[in-house]
Amino acid sequence: MIESGFAFIAALLFIAAVIVQLDKKFRTFFEYIPGIVVLYFLVMTLSTLGFWKQTEEINFYYNQLKNNLLPVMIFLMLLHCDLKKIARLGPRMLLGFFASSFTIGAGFVITYFLFKSHFEPHTWKTFAALSGSWMGGTGNMAAIQLALGVSDSQMGYTLIMDSVNYAVWVMLLLMAVPYARHFNNWTKADTSQIDAVGASLMSEKSDQPMPTTFHDLILLLGTSFFVAAIAQHLAPMLPVSSIMSTYSWVVLITTAAGIVAAMTPLGKVSGISPLSSLMLYLIVALIGSRANFSELSQAPFYIFCGFLILLIHALLLALIAKLLKLDLFTCGVASLANIGGVASAPILAAAYSEVLVPVGVLMGMLGYVIGTGGGLLVGKILSMI
Repeated sequence: MIESGFAFIAALLFIAAVIVQLDKKFRTFFEYIPGIVVLYFLVMTLSTLGFWKQTEEINFYYNQLKNNLLPVMIFLMLLHCDLKKIARLGPRMLLGFFASSFTIGAGFVITYFLFKSHFEPHTWKTFAALSGSWMGGTGNMAAIQLALGVSDSQMGYTLIMDSVNYAVWVMLLLMAVPYARHFNNWTKADTSQIDAVGASLMSEKSDQPMPTTFHDLILLLGTSFFVAAIAQHLAPMLPVSSIMSTYSWVVLITTAAGIVAAMTPLGKVSGISPLSSLMLYLIVALIGSRANFSELSQAPFYIFCGFLILLIHALLLALIAKLLKLDLFTCGVASLANIGGVASAPILAAAYSEVLVPVGVLMGMLGYVIGTGGGLLVGKILSMI
């Protein structure tokens, strides 16, 4: 049984390392179950079996790492989100993306309203965290979790919904690709602009990524930690409320800094993705280390709620597509860019055409920008129901 803080962190990092190696070797399996989900449930299993105690030293390591690494990770993740490139997607594709975000939020609000009496009092917070993930990514979910003070044990249902419902949704969107022509005829959509933007972005894409050097890594680490420290210094000076805590301000300040920095030469430095992914895996492992399977007795009900949220999202998005004459590619990739993020949106885009892959990437990056704010807004609405 682990009682040392250093041994606790070392064990989590080793588990993450093993899963990443397995992910690389067994790609077929991990295409269906993402490595980060496997990591969460493996660490959760070890926590349930009592592989470590919540000693004072372990609690100290846990709180220091989780609270301080999160703003660093957020800043790094957003360095890839160049708003100047995203703006080139054009108004119709951006409209499709924001329509998808809006309908996802509406799905959470309607579902929570219908079943409020069946939920635990803290569910509005976990739904806010999940909505942040379904508008952006796992990093946004972790940011909202800390901003709203949601305990790790309460995040179990959220991670289950994020895994099961998301996996089914990806499958359904891929199955819909052959029917794009019928959907586009129904909405009377014109796809010429999408094809042109996709071809333009593909022509700019570099075939040979730049190698990551020591100079790159130290620049990224030094800058991201410095920005996080500045955010933590400024946050206590800002007003707080029931929805905006001091840590909420830390998250929003680092988010804004990342968006601005992405439009500078820092956004082109190599090594951003591996560093942010490393921190994301460690943060998810820390969350899983406080969860317990005995607290997930209502998992089927929450999975049902997840499918209801997606159904409401799909129906409302289809209605908007009909009114605004949006095509299935825009709706599908916008939906998956929100719910699945930059990891899965390009896969769906490629199912339509290889030249559209960069469109999926840019839409997924835009989710990182709005995910935290969107999730907090959904949380505010849910708290008033």
